[in-house]
Amino acid sequence: MPDPLSRFRIGETDFLLDGKPHRILSGAMHYPRVHPDQWRDRIRKARLMGLNAIETYVAWNAHEPVRGQWDASGPLDLGRYLDLIAEEGLHAIVRPGPYVCAEWHNGGLPTWLTADASMTLRSSDPRYLDAVAGYLDRVNEIVAPRQIDRGGSVILVQIENEYGAYGNDKAYLGELIRLTRAAGITVPLTQVDQPIPHMLENGGHEGLHKTGSFGSRIHERLATLREHQPVGPLMCMEFWCGWFDHWGEKHHTTAIQDAAADLDALLAAGASVNIYMFHGGTNFALTNGANDSGRYLPMVTSYDYDAPLSEAGEVTDKFRAFRDVIAKHAPVPDAELPAASDAPVLSVALASVGDPLPLVATDRGEFGVPPTLDELGSDLVLAEYTASVAHAGVLDADVRDYAWARLDGRPVGTLQRTVGDLALALPSAGELRLLVEETGRVNYDERIGEPKGLVGAARLDGAAIPGRWRVRTYDVPALSRAVTDAATRAPAIVANGRAAGPAGLYATFELDASADLFLDTSGWGKGFAWVNGFFLGRYWRRGPQRTLYVPAPVTRAGANDVVAVELEAMTDATARFVARPDLGHEVE
Repeated sequence: MPDPLSRFRIGETDFLLDGKPHRILSGAMHYPRVHPDQWRDRIRKARLMGLNAIETYVAWNAHEPVRGQWDASGPLDLGRYLDLIAEEGLHAIVRPGPYVCAEWHNGGLPTWLTADASMTLRSSDPRYLDAVAGYLDRVNEIVAPRQIDRGGSVILVQIENEYGAYGNDKAYLGELIRLTRAAGITVPLTQVDQPIPHMLENGGHEGLHKTGSFGSRIHERLATLREHQPVGPLMCMEFWCGWFDHWGEKHHTTAIQDAAADLDALLAAGASVNIYMFHGGTNFALTNGANDSGRYLPMVTSYDYDAPLSEAGEVTDKFRAFRDVIAKHAPVPDAELPAASDAPVLSVALASVGDPLPLVATDRGEFGVPPTLDELGSDLVLAEYTASVAHAGVLDADVRDYAWARLDGRPVGTLQRTVGDLALALPSAGELRLLVEETGRVNYDERIGEPKGLVGAARLDGAAIPGRWRVRTYDVPALSRAVTDAATRAPAIVANGRAAGPAGLYATFELDASADLFLDTSGWGKGFAWVNGFFLGRYWRRGPQRTLYVPAPVTRAGANDVVAVELEAMTDATARFVARPDLGHEVE
């Protein structure tokens, strides 16, 4: 049970800090989406905007990608992150899920967990709870000693996430509360749901303080929340001040004036707030999620979110507008805000080492029915399936999510889930090869944990392709090192500034000093990019994103390496670094 003498408590009408009413002015910033050497800078800028707290999700699958192999180091050092928040004089709100959504790969759930189709996720299924208990113990070992009563920063811990939109298993919520309290968490526990009656009811539990997630219709939303939380402080745990982007859509922004007015209305009503996002950061490497509400749409690499602090940590006009609003309701530091600056501009031609995939391949054997990526291992994103076809015909297959087809080594087309294009014509008999990429795991609703790769039997003219399937998987994170090592012994094969994939490309460029960079991918097709071995993430000509953010700490004075693995084709095999980011044509 929470300590009634705790420094931070929930009162009849307010949060209480040392017995006095306290309003939470928080901003969301997820530590895995920010380079750890930039955490302190972003936290300090939150304080400059007038915030007094930082909120973060904890992504289970980032910390434990393989069951039993826990990692809380480097960019996953949650303890250091919470300590920095305390050092900068701010409080912390921790939301460990276990499900977090967050437009993050698989909603934060590990693929080794969701691969078990017989398990009921986000429920009181004993097998699910057994895994969750181990995860929460690990997280709370970090969080418990950093609570405010022990000299740390943590003032609130959230149980689950938007659960009322998914289920209503009260026994499940009760067990999460029990596990959390048993682990030494004494600060108040919260829940969050959209202020829609059935969601607040489904996600509610007597051990949790209800908060809302919304970004408009402030008075209406607060009134609904108050109906379901009759005592205690009102809080918008997710004040949506921007939005995320999918590949193939426009870049989303929100009108600054409207967002500032809604924030003003929220604070004028006396509510506490967590601005989602204060600083969005980046879906580095392969961490982007996806949505599927009738159409599968993967997230882009940037998680800028049109937040007050940009993806590169720059103060925006929205930051200034929010700071002015907060100053009407609370003290704001009297300090000059840092000005934006252009990144270094340079370009260098890329050389190719040819197809790098065989360098990171693992043969998985032969199968009568092609296995999914989930059946082959955790967090696999690229696999090749090979079989013989006896005649010409129409191939159709459930690929998740994108596949390149070759017949006897010649390209014959692509299968694309996002546009519903899952069939193509094969002109003859021959050896069929399907290179299948998982482009992002669904992070919301019922399709969380769906299988990836080639799902079920591929068909030719409606009949399952007979015979055996040979399968190889590829270690995508290892591609950077493979390309760099191969570069010392492979000739450059880029022709007329163009490169056909699969191709590993590399170049060396010079910097006078470490600096943030923006890598222009507008002349590239579809693939992955690294700088100095740091995995920037995915690029795709589909847009809207046309640049990848390169954090300054991964660069250095002198020689730097850039690597791209192109799966389709480059029309401009050049690494161009531009002055400003290009996240695409904006739409409000």
